[in-house]
Amino acid sequence: MTGIESPVHLLFVGVIALLVLGPKRLPEVARALGKGVREFRQTVSGTTSEVLRGEVESQSPDEQ
Repeated sequence: MTGIESPVHLLFVGVIALLVLGPKRLPEVARALGKGVREFRQTVSGTTSEVLRGEVESQSPDEQ
């Protein structure tokens, strides 16, 4: 099994992050991580849309 199997694991990771980063830097790091994930999803979504649009445009009328 992989991943977080129970909320206790998530709590443990949060406590370790709080100890390592401190209470002042933790919100900054979480905000930056969220922004990075959001940008990644937008990029992947945009790339997928471009690929699909390219496939539709590249088909000749005989293939449709």
